[in-house]
Amino acid sequence: MRADSGRDVPEGTRVVASAAFPKGCLAMRVRDALGPLFDDEVFRSAFGVRGRPGVAPGQLALVSVLQFAETLTDRQAAHAVRARIDWKYLLGLDLTDPGFDFTVLTGFRDRLLAHSLEEEILDLLLERLTELGLVAGRGRQRTDSTHVLAAVRDLNRLEFVGETLRAALEAVAVTAPQWLGSWMPPAWQKQYGARMDSYRPPSDENERTQLTWRIAADGYLFLEAAFASAAPDWLREVPAIGILRTVWLQQFQRTVMGGVQEVAWCDHRR
Repeated sequence: MRADSGRDVPEGTRVVASAAFPKGCLAMRVRDALGPLFDDEVFRSAFGVRGRPGVAPGQLALVSVLQFAETLTDRQAAHAVRARIDWKYLLGLDLTDPGFDFTVLTGFRDRLLAHSLEEEILDLLLERLTELGLVAGRGRQRTDSTHVLAAVRDLNRLEFVGETLRAALEAVAVTAPQWLGSWMPPAWQKQYGARMDSYRPPSDENERTQLTWRIAADGYLFLEAAFASAAPDWLREVPAIGILRTVWLQQFQRTVMGGVQEVAWCDHRR
């Protein structure tokens, strides 16, 4: 475990961040109001004593909360650590710090849950941020460790299924453009033309839910068209379509009652 969450903000980072944000911003206000906050030693039980040191867990806890506050996936949060001056200020990083791979955040959450540290650590941080008015209480929604981890998990899952569908559409657009154009709704060109991580998911939970079920329904429509008798037989052999079918079987469950289709996540969420 690398224990360096308590270090001061490097002078170079402080100067550049202050120039870029003379009135401050959320990440900088969190750092100024709370300081480093975490002693990495409180995470000791969740980390091994051998092997290459990882990212300081206190920093990952801060990233997790800002990630929740800004509605970012793991990939987007890791990019923010690597590219954004205000996040480097928050974490006390040098401007040249390369950050970490986005999968580190998944491993961190798994460790918190496995060692029952999420309430002890994240709730402390969330309580302080809410008291200072830096993170909204989300109205009737919970603002606690369980809700934060669940929200981040669902954001990553949304990105995963959206990218799977987009990749399948791109593959078929190359191999069978005429067939795809004969039935695909025109709106899909805009909806699935850009990578999921190129824009921020809706901050409203209801809007994110609607987006999820729309992607699920579009995926089912695509698969039904690909496996229909009128579709070319070889189309089913396109690897991206096989991956789409497997992912939809793993991630979604669909029921049809009275001609009405209902889609829900499968229950094996992390």
